[in-house]
Amino acid sequence: MGKVLVIGAGGVGSVAVHKMAMNAEIFEVITLASRRRFKCDAIAESVKARTGVTIATAEIDADDVPATVALIREVGPDLVVNLALPYQDLNIMDACLETGVDYLDTANYEPRDQAKFEYHWQWAYHDRFKAAALTALLGSGFDPGVTSVFSTYLAKHHLDSIETIDILDCNGGDHGQHFATNFNPEINIREVTAPARHYENGEWIETPALSTKQRFDFAEVGEKNMYLMYHEELESLAKHIPGLKRARFWMTFGDAYLTHLEVLQNVGMTRIDPVMYEGREIVPLQFLKAVLPEPSSLGETTKGKTNIGVIATGMKDGQPKTVYIWNVCDHEDAYAETGNQAVSYTTGVPAMIGSAMLLTGKWAGDGVFNMEQFDPDPFMDMLNEQGLPWQVKELDGPLAF
Repeated sequence: MGKVLVIGAGGVGSVAVHKMAMNAEIFEVITLASRRRFKCDAIAESVKARTGVTIATAEIDADDVPATVALIREVGPDLVVNLALPYQDLNIMDACLETGVDYLDTANYEPRDQAKFEYHWQWAYHDRFKAAALTALLGSGFDPGVTSVFSTYLAKHHLDSIETIDILDCNGGDHGQHFATNFNPEINIREVTAPARHYENGEWIETPALSTKQRFDFAEVGEKNMYLMYHEELESLAKHIPGLKRARFWMTFGDAYLTHLEVLQNVGMTRIDPVMYEGREIVPLQFLKAVLPEPSSLGETTKGKTNIGVIATGMKDGQPKTVYIWNVCDHEDAYAETGNQAVSYTTGVPAMIGSAMLLTGKWAGDGVFNMEQFDPDPFMDMLNEQGLPWQVKELDGPLAF
C-alpha cells in the first residue's frame, strides 16, 4: 500500500521498522537510513530474522538538506518518518516540502543551544504544507502521541467536556545500570533538567525542575514518586481541547537516578553550552552521552513494566466525571518481540500506527497537524492490535493534588 523512508536507527527506529515489517500489507517497501549505515544494517538483519521481510538501508546526515532531498528522490517514499534527533525536524520538513512527500515525527523541534520545547517552529510550516497539499503529523510517539489520542478518545466517548488533563508516565523497569537513560541521554537530560511548566486558566505556570512531587499507585507497577514536568503535548492539547482549564505532565524517577543527575548537574556535565577542552570546543552533555550506556543496548537486561496514561475530569450528562485511561507495557515482552526495551517500544509502535493512519488515508489533511486533531478510533483500535492494549475506567473523583 505504501513506501516509507524511516530516518533514525536508534531503539525507536528499530521498533518502528520491525512493526512495519509485521504489517507488510500497509508497508510494502521500507528503507531505514541513519548517519551510520552499519546500525541500519544490523536492524535490517534483525527484521529479516524475526519477520522474513527485507528492508533497504541507506546512510544520511539529516542536517544536510540537499543530501536528504537526494535520498528522498532516490527512494521515492510516500511518507518520511523522522525518528532522528529533534534538532533535525525542520531540516527534514524542508526536504519533504522540496520533494513533495508527507512527513511524520515523534518529538517537537528544539534548537541545539537551548532546551526549549515549543511547537511554534513547526506550526509555522502549516501554510507551506497546506499549499503543497502535504500532511505533516507531529508527535506520533506515546507522549506526545498516544496521550493526545487518549485525551480525544475520552472527549469523544466518555466526557461531554474536558476541564483538566493529567498525563502520568511511569517506567517501573530496572536495567541494572548505576545510571542510564532509556532513550537518547542528551534529549532525556535536557528534558528532565528544564524548568517545569503546566497550563492553568489560560496561563503557563513555571516552577523549578523536579520541585513538585506526588505519590501515585500505578497498576501492575506499584507506588512511585512522580514529578511535575513540561512536555510538548501540553501545548498542543491546550490549543486543541476546547474549554481546557488545566493540563499537567508527571513522570516517575527513582532516587538513585535523581542523585546521579544532581551530581552531574553540580559538576557541570549537563551543560549544553560548549567549553574548551585541550584546544577544542566540546559540549559537556554530548560528551556525557558518549560515555553513558547506549539506550538500545539496555533491552536484554531491562525487567519490569511501564504504565502511561491520562486522567481527565469534565462533565457528562450534566454531572462531573473523572476517567482514567492507560497502557501497561512489559519490558521483557517488548524485547522478545523486537529486541528493544519498552520505552523504545511504546514510542516506536505509535510511530508505526501514525504512519499507517496516513498511508491508509484514515487520517488525512493538508497542513501541519497534532495527533488530537484526528479521529482517535482507528488509532485506538490499532493500539490494541499491535501490542499496546489500553484500559479505561471511571474514578470516584478527581486527583486530590
